Amino acid sequence: MDPNHFFSRGVLLLNAGYEPLRVVNWQRAFVLVFQDKVEVLEKYQAYVRSVRHSFPLPAVMRLRRWIKVKRRVPVIRFSRSNLYLRDDYLCQYCTLEFPERMLTLDHVVPVCRGGRKTWENIVTACLRCNQKKGHKTPEEAGLRLLKEPQAPRWLPGNFGTLRTKSPPPLWLPYLNIRED
Repeated sequence: MDPNHFFSRGVLLLNAGYEPLRVVNWQRAFVLVFQDKVEVLEKYQAYVRSVRHSFPLPAVMRLRRWIKVKRRVPVIRFSRSNLYLRDDYLCQYCTLEFPERMLTLDHVVPVCRGGRKTWENIVTACLRCNQKKGHKTPEEAGLRLLKEPQAPRWLPGNFGTLRTKSPPPLWLPYLNIRED
């Protein structure tokens, strides 16, 4: 695999209690390693090489000392792009993956029946399924939802400048998220 792939991913930084803090770039990760401020928990299969040494690229690091973090309730903005991320670019009825331009947003309970614009009532749907459903409920249209829509607790875009559809597999045990 191309080593540059790993360098663009970033390094997950955890607090001393294994709580995810942020994603740092590989250069910042090495500064923390050389200052002995972190313990490397996971490594990518890539190396940073100097003239005399070769260092494995960290994937997940834990701070040796606890950093007090101001607690903010994470509010994930309700938006079209965040709905695509939550639903993994899948039509929630036929379960096929589509590019953004081929997806629509569908009200599970139609607006004409009191359906609201909320995380729990809007899903991504392909044009065909959305047209088939029309102003009906999924049951009335003979469709079944892939999963019950709910407000996300985590989205890939919440980790700094990381813009990936899914986090690296090495991070999953530290993120407190489920793989569906």
